[in-house]
Amino acid sequence: MTDSGVGARRLFSRRSFATGAAAAAVVPAVLGSTAAAPVNKPTPQGNGGKAGNMTLYMEKLPNGEMGYGLHPGEATIPGPLIELTEGDTMNIEVVNNLDVAASLHVHGLDYDTASDGTKMNSSVVQPGARRTYVWRTHAPGRRHDGTWQAGSAGYWHYHDHNVGTEHGTEGIRRGLYGPVVVRRKGDVLPDKQFTVVFNNMTINNTIAPDTPTFKAVRGERVEFIMITHGDFFHTFHVHGHRWVDNRTGILQGPQDVSRVIDNKTTGPADSFGFQVIAGEGVGAGAWMYHCHVQSHSDMGMSGIFLVTEADGTVPGGPPSM
Repeated sequence: MTDSGVGARRLFSRRSFATGAAAAAVVPAVLGSTAAAPVNKPTPQGNGGKAGNMTLYMEKLPNGEMGYGLHPGEATIPGPLIELTEGDTMNIEVVNNLDVAASLHVHGLDYDTASDGTKMNSSVVQPGARRTYVWRTHAPGRRHDGTWQAGSAGYWHYHDHNVGTEHGTEGIRRGLYGPVVVRRKGDVLPDKQFTVVFNNMTINNTIAPDTPTFKAVRGERVEFIMITHGDFFHTFHVHGHRWVDNRTGILQGPQDVSRVIDNKTTGPADSFGFQVIAGEGVGAGAWMYHCHVQSHSDMGMSGIFLVTEADGTVPGGPPSM
């Protein structure tokens, strides 16, 4: 099994967006001369937050799969984690290095029809072309009629909406998807982040024993981002750890009566996330995560959350699956 946690390849984050940290900074690649001019003009800073710019490349991968990446030749499944804080705007220039028209569609954020990423709204990217999609976020606030509007904070995702059908069914099946996290100012930040995507009967387009092994040191704050795609309902479960069924997965204080859970049923296009302390109350070890629909687990929808001691050791030795 491989260590394929998003934390290891998290290349664009809210923290780098805000601080310019070298470890997570984005350096947009130079576009080839065959690329078409951007359709949308990048948006300057808005909504009281920060404005960021990035480039995503849509590319072929082995075995007929496809992915998004921050540099040519670096596409992954899932695509890069994109992280913002309420009020931020992101301008994403998408370069289509595929041989079919494809797109970028996001859930949970604000955008105009020109950034919808659908054929219906003429917002897909032709092969060899590029297009800028503009995503905006907002903080909670009162509407003009006095009602309350929720903010953008949450665990969201992006995906293709054109390959195969006008709904992107084939693009998603082949791996054109990725995670988005929108923070609220003051949110607790994790030490590591892992993305788990139940895509039909796969996890991140793999099945056991090739599913991701997510590694953390006991005591680290770990964030799981969970997304479901495809045609089936699943139940996400992680052994030895539990979280709060709210926006962050964290109790807000001793009077918080939110439900504490260790599994959650999720359907196509659902997404949620939570934070846990690795090994809290249970210690280091090889902790399984999987779909708890029994037949789905039996067909390979399982992986390992490997919690080590500070010296890298694991009680009982390496995991066996």
